[in-house]
This record gives sequence, structure tokens and C-alpha cells, in this order.
Amino acid sequence: MIFQTIDNKEKCNLIYSNGLICDKFYDELSKTWEYNLAHPLGIEYAKLYCRGASLDDVCPEYLKVDWNRTGDKLKAYLNSFIQAKISLEEHCFYDLVPQHFLLDFYEVKNQITKHVLDNYKKPENYDFLLQLSKVVEDIKNRPLSLKTDNLRHVAHEIATRNFLKRLKKAEKRVKYNIFGTKTGRLTTKSKSFPILTLKKEHRVILEPNNDLFVELDFNAAELRTLLSLCGKEQPKEDIHEWNAKNVFRGLHSRSEAKERIFAWLYNPDSKDYLANRSYDRIAVKEKHWDGKIVETPYGRKIEADEFHALNYLIQSTTADMVLRQVIKVHDLLKNSKSHIAFIIHDSLVIDLAKEDKGLLKDIFDVFAKTDLGDFMISAHAGKNFGKMERIK
Repeated sequence: MIFQTIDNKEKCNLIYSNGLICDKFYDELSKTWEYNLAHPLGIEYAKLYCRGASLDDVCPEYLKVDWNRTGDKLKAYLNSFIQAKISLEEHCFYDLVPQHFLLDFYEVKNQITKHVLDNYKKPENYDFLLQLSKVVEDIKNRPLSLKTDNLRHVAHEIATRNFLKRLKKAEKRVKYNIFGTKTGRLTTKSKSFPILTLKKEHRVILEPNNDLFVELDFNAAELRTLLSLCGKEQPKEDIHEWNAKNVFRGLHSRSEAKERIFAWLYNPDSKDYLANRSYDRIAVKEKHWDGKIVETPYGRKIEADEFHALNYLIQSTTADMVLRQVIKVHDLLKNSKSHIAFIIHDSLVIDLAKEDKGLLKDIFDVFAKTDLGDFMISAHAGKNFGKMERIK
């Protein structure tokens, strides 16, 4: 039976189904629009079937009049809350609107949900999308600890003043969109804390809710992904030092080798004989690109011309690999006070409680052992995200 959760907050637990609003979840409820932390196992989610498309996008023609009518009422209510300075963080949505509106709106939403589940094919990576939805929803539901006083030393700078102005319009939460890019890399939603674009000098604003931030970062993740796609084992050392010795035959220092390999990696027109000998990107491209579509090892299919094909393949494969490792760490921490604070591209930041320090080795091992081989990782820790020190 199809249902909708009326409010996503933990304290607001009313559900709509079959023309009724109730405060208890029962076994017959099995399908809904999107994931919520309060849902039991075994629920099917229509939003994953349509790969994150909005209700507006998937609403069938025969429901559009009703959907637009109820949607306009919803917008009017939300605008009135803003004008009256009523916070939906502090109040349950269903306490602020008439019950007849709830019955009307959520019945239409139920019908759109049914339309999607009946007419869209279940994605092959549905289980992965569901697991990732659980992770990002968990992150969203944990408010950040923001200390604006930590920016006093740069408060006179225009960039800092502009950042603080933008912050007033954002929530103290990281809200990811798992469908924001064709390659699978995460983006953030509107009004999210801007974690993915946060400048290094502004990171000091973030402090852990527990005792310590611990950041795990892959060593040259995309380069290691290409090496794996070439069928080669992962170096156990820093890959730029390995390249300096083995690819460029001692001709360059680490920093010079790093600059040269990335200049080659991200420019398909670059001709570098030594790089091509160890990283056969032409063979990799021919294996995964049919002239129109790139298909990654994780089954993601991306339209691409020849110029972008290899880049999309590497970026997408890396993104899916990293997020699978994040899911594993999230599962490892499910019974702990510690939790994932946020994800920044190829790195994972954990809000660690001191009583969970014994888990660090397991966390490092789980994160490093990927489907593409054992990747080298670096770890940094600190009581402030702008002041992190390397740890072993």
C-alpha cells in the first residue's frame, strides 16, 4: 500500500495513506515517494525509480491540474510561514495547515508515486541508491556546529563578509543531492551549508559535535582508478612518488611528476609517451566507450563524445567507488556515537567521539579496501576543520 510521510522531522510522525492520516506505521504500508530515516526496511521508493526527478517532472498529464492546484496551496502556506517567521524546524507541518489540505495534497502525491512505480523501470543500482540515500539523510539530520567567532581574524576580508551573508540564508545542515551530476558526484541542495565550495580559510567555522574531526582522503583517487581500469595493482606508496620512479624514470621530483601526470590525465589531446606506457588510456577508453555511451564498471551509462569519454569514465567510476566506501563506513558506525559529518569529493570526514577511537583502524581498513584495489589513504584529525593535523 502506498503512503506518504507528512513531515520528515523525528518528532513529527504522522503518515497519510488510503484517505486517512494516522500516527502508527503498519505492515501493509510498502511504497512511498522518498526515503525517510523513520521508515522500516523493505519500502520501495519511487524517487529512486525516476533517478531523482521531481514530482513536477514525473506528474502524468491527467494529474497535473490537481497537482498544480495543491502545489500552489502548499507554496502559499510556506510563504505565509516565512512572513510570520514561523520555523518549520520547530513546528510540525501538519499542525500549521488544515487537515482537508493534507488529505487532498497527499492523495495526489500518492497517485504520482503509483504512476512512477507502475511505469518506470527499477534501476539496476537501486540497492546502492537506497543505501546512499540513507547515508545522506543521516548526514542531513545532524545539525552542524558552526562557530562564526573563529573567523574573526579574517572578518575584515570581503570574501569572509560575503560568506557570512550567504550563511545567513543557509541551514546548519549538509543536504546532498545524489542525482546532481551525470557522473554520480554529489552536489548540495538549495539552502544547504556550502560544504563542497567551502574555502580552506573558512573551514575554521566547523567544529565537531563530538570530540574530534577525522578526515580520510584517498591518495590521487582518480589516477589510481585509471591504474585499476588498466588492470594493474595499486602501489602501496604515494602514487606521485611511484610515478616519479617508475613512470618518469627518475626524471622528475614528486611535485614535477604530479604536475606532469595530471596535465596528461585531464587533457585527452596530450601526448606523453612515458605516461601512456604505464596508463594505457586508449585501451581503457575503447573498452568502456562505444562511440556514444560510456559504461562504467558500476553500470552507470553516460552520453559522451570522444573528448570527454575518458574523463567521464574516470570521474564517475571514482565517485561511485568513493560513495560505496562511505556506505561501508556508515554501516560500521551505526551503533556508535561517532558519525559521518560530511563528504567532500574523494574525502570523508567523521565526527568522532573519544570512546570510539578504538574503531579508527577498522574505519581506515574498510575505507581503503575498495573494489578497485587497496587504495592508499591519508588521515588528518583536529578539533576544528580548519586546523587538522596528519595522523598515522
